[in-house]
Amino acid sequence: MAVGDDIMRIIRFFAVLACLGTLGGCALPRGAALQGEVVRASDTQGADFAVYPVTRALLPSIAQWPDVNQPHLGWITASQGSSAQVIRPGDMVTLTIWDSDINSLLVPAEGRRTVLDPMRVSPAGSIFVPYVGNVQIGGTTPQGARSRVEAALFDVAPSAQVQLSMAEGRGNAVDLVGGVRQPGSFPMPDGNFTVLGLVAAGGGVDPSLDNPQIRLQRGSRLYGTSIDRLYDEPRLDTLLRSGDQVIVQEDERYFLSVGAAGSEALHPFTRSTLSAMDAVSIIGGVQEQRADPKGILILREYPVSALAAGQRGPRNRQVIFTLDLTSADGLFSARNFQIMPKDLVYVTESPITATQTVFSLIGSVFGLIRTAPR
Repeated sequence: MAVGDDIMRIIRFFAVLACLGTLGGCALPRGAALQGEVVRASDTQGADFAVYPVTRALLPSIAQWPDVNQPHLGWITASQGSSAQVIRPGDMVTLTIWDSDINSLLVPAEGRRTVLDPMRVSPAGSIFVPYVGNVQIGGTTPQGARSRVEAALFDVAPSAQVQLSMAEGRGNAVDLVGGVRQPGSFPMPDGNFTVLGLVAAGGGVDPSLDNPQIRLQRGSRLYGTSIDRLYDEPRLDTLLRSGDQVIVQEDERYFLSVGAAGSEALHPFTRSTLSAMDAVSIIGGVQEQRADPKGILILREYPVSALAAGQRGPRNRQVIFTLDLTSADGLFSARNFQIMPKDLVYVTESPITATQTVFSLIGSVFGLIRTAPR
């Protein structure tokens, strides 16, 4: 019986050696790489990417580097307009003429007034008035247009009085396209009609949109900003012009997260600018049992123009920024480091996790050996 026990002990000994050899020769089960594994190649000659630890000392330099994948759309500062309606080509105008002269050429004796058929303001800004011809009223207020028609009628009907009503046409309207409850074409009530006023007329922004953006198409120029910026800075609530098109749309920018992150996904921008700390919050933080808080990596690719002579920028097009969330400098830096669209936030695996995995596997092996039949 003693010989049998010795044989079993020898078998268990070699089983342990075999298992430990397997652990040494095989990769450990992990969900993400270690920081050193990712950035190690940057130290080799001819590396095609650069690594920059993000610190408060480096942030001013990075701020001068070119933006990446950001739309560069200007905006128009608001100004004061007229509070009155303005007649424009395409508007419909209706004239009612009153005249007390029994011999009036314009008004029948029994009625003392005549209502002319609605007239569309011509592209030149004029309307046709009987016995007078074309009268220029484009660019004036309804009150100003009424006075012009009365003045033109004076030679044929000195006592005539004119009542004028108008309905805005396409030339005196703006279009609100998408992103609101009631999109459509809206007449210009006066010269003080603003972008936010138009959005309100359309029932407000669709609440399902993430960080809604405003796009203003004026002729061949496209302007853009965020709706939150207009709310925060009323001076930017610009006046509309006839023919403007306003588009409300969801922010199309996004960044990605992978590795030991709280979530591995594509994340839309929730505000105009996002910091690295905002991004960490959006991805749900880092996995407590797996992630290395010293190894938050942000991968970004710059355009070739960023490397041009005289241009402040990185050494390589492909850049890895490293963040250490265990130090005060790293935390403050993360709050001020700006995330760019299409950035990749990579949360590396903690080296402690790998060590724990080794001991866990070894413990499992010895547990199996102890329970082996004798």
